[in-house]
Amino acid sequence: MAFNFNKLTVKAQETIQNAVEIAQNYNNQIVEPEHILAAMLQDASSVAVSIIQKVGADVNRMKIKTGELLERLPKVTGAGVGNQQLSMNSAKLLDASSEEAKNLKDEYISGEHLLLAFTADKGNSGKIFKDNGITKEIVLAALKDIRGNQRVTSQNPEDTYQSLKKYGRDLNELAKSNKLDPVIGRDEEIRRVLQVLTRRTKNNPVLIGEPGVGKTAIAEGIAHRIVSGDVPENLKTKRIVALDMGALVAGTQFRGQFEERLK
Repeated sequence: MAFNFNKLTVKAQETIQNAVEIAQNYNNQIVEPEHILAAMLQDASSVAVSIIQKVGADVNRMKIKTGELLERLPKVTGAGVGNQQLSMNSAKLLDASSEEAKNLKDEYISGEHLLLAFTADKGNSGKIFKDNGITKEIVLAALKDIRGNQRVTSQNPEDTYQSLKKYGRDLNELAKSNKLDPVIGRDEEIRRVLQVLTRRTKNNPVLIGEPGVGKTAIAEGIAHRIVSGDVPENLKTKRIVALDMGALVAGTQFRGQFEERLK
């Protein structure tokens, strides 16, 4: 059965298209897994590259090794140069990535599924992963950290990955690095908010007031207390993230984009 390219995310489709262009540049008529890997590695903003970096592998080293493999592939000249076709190994790689998507209960095939397929590849591309210590288990662990419990349910899932990091400020991290000013004279309000947060029910405090009265200072004061351990036991592992609503709304000209980010 022919592979359904419509099941690829936009980023994954771009990867395959770039792989075809790389094959053309190297005068290779057949698009091998090495071309797909090269295309994947050259996209610094991709989930695949983020995972590779997260597991501690050297992306540049992998690029160099992939380039060496591309140089060894058979070259053609004349009319055949612009008529690229996927090799049997590339077709198997795409089928394997489709299976990985099913295993993760994802609706579309994304860069992370290609990455997982590469870890099981028996050819030269798979050897690059083995030589760099990148296993399926390590990739799955890093993937969980990047996308959490999210599923790939659209063709642009990367926009929603690590949304808190993109659209928010981690006040705990800022407090740890002494980038927040100390909060003075707000002990009573901070204690009251902590009291509400530790309830079993109705535990959503709302701070209401005119601009400049110190609502943000109370949130920062709580972050200071969490970092210093001066909070109830059930709050010691919590984070406070300040959403940047301007960044969250920016560029959401199409219906549903804002909701997708917020989700």
